[in-house]
Order: sequence, then C-alpha cells, then structure tokens
Amino acid sequence: MPRPALYSSSRHTRRSPPEPVETAPASTEQPAASVMEPSPNPATKPVAGTALSRRHLHALWALIALLTTLLLYSLWLHQRPAAQRITQEDIDAAVLRTLETTTPPSAAARAVEAISPSIVRVVGYGRSKNGKEEVERGIGTGVVIVDKGIILTNLHVVAGSDRIAITFHDGLETTASITGAQPENDLAVLQAHKVPDDLFAAPLRSTQDLRPGDHVVAVGFPFGIGPSASAGVVSGLQREFTSPEGKRQLSNLIQFDAAANPGNSGGPLVTLDGEVVGIVTAILNPTSARTFIGIGFAVPIENAASAVGMPPF
Repeated sequence: MPRPALYSSSRHTRRSPPEPVETAPASTEQPAASVMEPSPNPATKPVAGTALSRRHLHALWALIALLTTLLLYSLWLHQRPAAQRITQEDIDAAVLRTLETTTPPSAAARAVEAISPSIVRVVGYGRSKNGKEEVERGIGTGVVIVDKGIILTNLHVVAGSDRIAITFHDGLETTASITGAQPENDLAVLQAHKVPDDLFAAPLRSTQDLRPGDHVVAVGFPFGIGPSASAGVVSGLQREFTSPEGKRQLSNLIQFDAAANPGNSGGPLVTLDGEVVGIVTAILNPTSARTFIGIGFAVPIENAASAVGMPPF
C-alpha cells in the first residue's frame, strides 16, 4: 500500500544557498600553544639566551682576574729596589778586602807548582862486587823536556849503570836508556820506556837576559828526599868549576845560592815563571863534607838542549 505523503505545517520557502565561509590564510607565525600541545618544561631545557649570558659572565670574570694579576705584577716590579751599580771604588774595596783576608802563594811556590809535573827521580843501579846483587850506584833528578819521555839529567848520575830507573810525578815507575851524552857539560839524555798519558814537558827559557840577582828555584831529590824545592838568586854567570878529584872541568856555568845537595844533580834551575834556565850539576865545598855551603852551579839550558840535538828556542 502506498505511503501517504507527509506535509510540513510551515510554509514552503525557497531556501537560499549557504554563504561561503572565509578560510583564514595560513600563518607563518608559530601558532599559539593549544591544549593538545603542552609547552616544554623549562626545568629540563634551558633557554638559549640564559646559557649565553652565563658564558659571557664567566669570560668576564676571567678577564677581570687576568687584569688584576697584571696590575699586581706591575706594582711589584715598580716597588723592587733598583740594581746597585758597581763602581770602581767597590771593586778596589773588594780586592783590598781579599788581599787582607787571603794569603796568596809566593812566587817561588807558583814556580814549583808549574814545574813539578816535569820532575822525575833518577836512580842508577849496578852489580855488587860479587855480581850477585843489584846495588844503587847513584841517585839524582831529571826533567822532562819532550813529552815523549825525553829526559835531561847529569851524566855522573847514570854513568856506568846497568839499569836506570825513573819515577814520574804521578808515581809511575819505569826504566830508561841513555840516548845521548855530553861529557864536557856533564849531561845525559834519557828515553823513558814508558810514559804517563798526561806527561808534561817543562818550558825552557834562554839565559841571554838572565842577570845576577834574579830569583831562581832549584827542584830535585837531595839525598833522595823529594821532590824538594829551595829558593835563591843568581849569584853570577860564566863561572868555571873543577871537581874535587880534578876529573871534571866545566865552564860557562850559572852560579846560584839556592840550596842544593847530592841528589839535586840533574834537576832544573827554574825562574819564578816556572821556566828552566839551567840543569843543576855541582856544588862547591872545599871540605870533604860535600854538602851545600852557598855556592851551586848549573849548566845553561842552551848547552843542555844541544845535548838533545835540538835548538831550545
């Protein structure tokens, strides 16, 4: 059965079309927070501006500390007392004070110190009458004039010896051979068979400017004791000497008054500069005591050097 038509009690009016709804254009700005998007928690994510301010604050404090340090250092430099200027008067006073409180070594002591490394002890040995024993025939002194172990001494110290023993300044003991002789000047040249590594040769000085009254030092082994030193002066030049037995006659000698005794033979006569001007060779004593009474003789170093076969200067 057909359904009945339904009718409205209101009048039928023509319905107008709906007005268009304007839609807002999309905004580029950040939309406001809505209830669907909660705002971030400031306790868990610091704001960028706040962090930057803290870094600037730390840098500012560091700069202030640096400037303060520089200021304090500058004040300290200005408050330091200025360095005292040393004057000539200060230097003279210091030297005078040193001279008053310190005793310097004598000129003779400095000469001995300079020549000591070149001094050697020389002993000549021979056989006893029965030929079974080795006995000491003579003891004297020598001086190294070439650092290869060439030594000057007196001929009468080593003449007729079967063995020659020498002892260097550092204690090294060895033997030596005679490589040259000059009987007219009582000189012998020895070559040591072994030498120290740091052997020192004595400096030589010409006697041309040597004068009576010049200070000299004799260094050697008197009676085997030593090395010993004695100081004196040059008493004369171009002296002559004849041995008590009349077997030796020497000329052109240096006379000196520094103490010398048996055992000094062959040792150097030294200036206060530590330079060798002669080789001690004899003492004059009219008695049979053969001890020193104030007159000694030395061969000039020019003659001694010619015994080695080399010019000394």
